[in-house]
Amino acid sequence: MSFLKLFPAYFLTIIHYIFFGLLLLIFHVVQVVAYNIFGAEAHKKSVDLLNFALLLNFYTILCRWSFYGVEKLPLNKPLIVVSNHQSMWDAPAIVWSLRKHHIKFISKKELGKGLPSISYNLRKGGSVLIDRKDREQSIGEISKLGKTIEQNNYSVCIFAEGTRNKAGKMRPFKPGGIKTLLENAPSALVVPYVVHDNYKLHKRGYFPLGIGKHLRFSVLNPIDRKGFTDDQLIEMVEKKIKDTLGQG
Repeated sequence: MSFLKLFPAYFLTIIHYIFFGLLLLIFHVVQVVAYNIFGAEAHKKSVDLLNFALLLNFYTILCRWSFYGVEKLPLNKPLIVVSNHQSMWDAPAIVWSLRKHHIKFISKKELGKGLPSISYNLRKGGSVLIDRKDREQSIGEISKLGKTIEQNNYSVCIFAEGTRNKAGKMRPFKPGGIKTLLENAPSALVVPYVVHDNYKLHKRGYFPLGIGKHLRFSVLNPIDRKGFTDDQLIEMVEKKIKDTLGQG
């Protein structure tokens, strides 16, 4: 495709990244002030606002978004949210759509430093940072997070493929982290969460981004774990997400 045909995508992507960077810088300061002066609840609200602003920033590349099924989730139960993973833009959608559920993340330790707003929130907002090369450390951190969501009726999101898949085709789930959460949050419901279209942003990589896309995110029916082994449950969640994506 010629440069002239792609020029709108290049131009709008530059605008998108400028606003993306500014939002991270501005909200980094907002988060620090909120956390250190007003406490954890104010910090959470600042993070919610940041992620809503990041969603609004999709308008710079002429994209819109839709959420389906969030109303299915109870507010008085811990949730283990299992999602496919297509893009670094998955997280803002998940945070905003599940803001009433105090969503936490399991992230690689490298994200815990160097990224304005993102690193600070991962360190201060109750998420955990794991060393993928240190199995004992990873299991320990995930176990603590499982206990935390169990005690506080919070939620955790785990990207069960282990890494992003920019082509949209789901990779097989890695069950270890899910099983650790299930063990340490015995009353949690399991929630399949489907990211449908974020891979379409990256058909030409990160520059330019795809423009004019409809980005969709679906919360499927929460699963009561009674009567299922962990392996059966994980297989069921993986199948439900694949079927929703048309990859069954």
